Amino acid sequence: MADLAIVNGMLAPPGPGAEAEPGTLLLDGGRIEAVLSPGEAVAADRILDASGLLVMPGAIDIHFHCRAPGFPERGDFASESRAAAAGGVTTIFEMPISKPCASTTEVWRARRDLASRDAYVNIGIYAAPGRLDRAEIEGMAAAGAIAFKLFTTETVRGREDEFLGLSTPDLGDIFRALELVRETGLRCTFHAEEQRLIDLFSGRARAFDGPDHLRHLRSRPGVVEAASAAQLVTLAEWLDTPIHLAHVSARATVDVVRAARARGVKVSAETCPHYLHFTEEVLAEVGPFGKINPPLRCEEDREALWEAVQEGVIDVIATDHAPFTVAEKQAAWGDILSAPPGHPGVEQLVPLMMNEVLSGRLELSQVVNLISTRPAQLFGLYPDKGVLRAGADADLTLYDPRPRTVIDRHKGFSRGAGCNWLYHGIEVQGEVAVTIVGGKTVFKDGDVQGSPGDGAIVRPRSQRQ
Repeated sequence: MADLAIVNGMLAPPGPGAEAEPGTLLLDGGRIEAVLSPGEAVAADRILDASGLLVMPGAIDIHFHCRAPGFPERGDFASESRAAAAGGVTTIFEMPISKPCASTTEVWRARRDLASRDAYVNIGIYAAPGRLDRAEIEGMAAAGAIAFKLFTTETVRGREDEFLGLSTPDLGDIFRALELVRETGLRCTFHAEEQRLIDLFSGRARAFDGPDHLRHLRSRPGVVEAASAAQLVTLAEWLDTPIHLAHVSARATVDVVRAARARGVKVSAETCPHYLHFTEEVLAEVGPFGKINPPLRCEEDREALWEAVQEGVIDVIATDHAPFTVAEKQAAWGDILSAPPGHPGVEQLVPLMMNEVLSGRLELSQVVNLISTRPAQLFGLYPDKGVLRAGADADLTLYDPRPRTVIDRHKGFSRGAGCNWLYHGIEVQGEVAVTIVGGKTVFKDGDVQGSPGDGAIVRPRSQRQ
């Protein structure tokens, strides 16, 4: 007898162009035991009636910052994974920025242990290979790192310990890091911005005599991102190793990725909801609360990103969830270049993307692929995650398409929810009804019901013993 049967729901389509179909899921021992057609006999200890709900494989947010353990006032593994559960996200990938940086096996293991203790959802943990130490890179991969991450920019002044082994602006060092990462079989993700161009344009932005909110984009125009991306795909092509470009924001970068794919380069790309929904003009209203690196851009860039999503040039939509305190953001009002970059967003990922489905812009199969299936495939979690099939992990997002919901920054579960000025007041169709992680209900009826430790540490199939 199964632990739980989810009945009367509409199951997400299995592939492109397919439609959701009625069916029943039997969950047992943390996995999907069977997918049944309507009317088939059900034997389970508990029944969850999903009438009117869409049942999808759990969302996977591959770009996330919990702030633990260095900045608990901004968030930690407990608070931010609760927010993920409330947003229908069953797995998050935590970036290696920490105090100190997760660039050694010892630090990486400490972060893993902390996440394992506190998390309400599954967590994959990135490692930073920029120390160029083969033993440490191999050690972090063997311990279960989900992937590696590098910044192509210089270390942020005053935060050297957080970025040691992560910030690698020298192209030769990036090449050497990719050689070492290639030996592990894991993917390397990049924050792609060219530091020398940032230096050039930042000087010009400071001298700009227009409105303050327009300075941020002028300090990091699209060429900053595209030039770095072009260098990285050239290295990936030369080394024949896979890379992933985080938070693609510019039309020029989309062009770089599209051309590289045509040559067979192993490059994948993500963008974020804020780049799809806003331009820099919104900063006139939200000021430093909308400062993110790379910056919000112009309408031409936004349209190019939507085209790339439709084409499949963009593989993944992730949030780059990065909570701060309201005081930290507010202090930079009128001086946007001094504001800390980042914005919370994990609670809005599923509702914003499902709103595109229910408005007719995207198909349900596209969104499932963008926020669940493709992330699982790229990072070695498929077919355990990202699909509704017998044997897969029982990580599920149940979405109710019926209510109209207004996003309210005062009601978020993230410790940084008060900084959510971008999405505040936006009306979306539907809401997350239930989130299930490993067969356990961790969110239902507007309330987080799980406990710290409900989440598991995930690692690529290729690295499992």
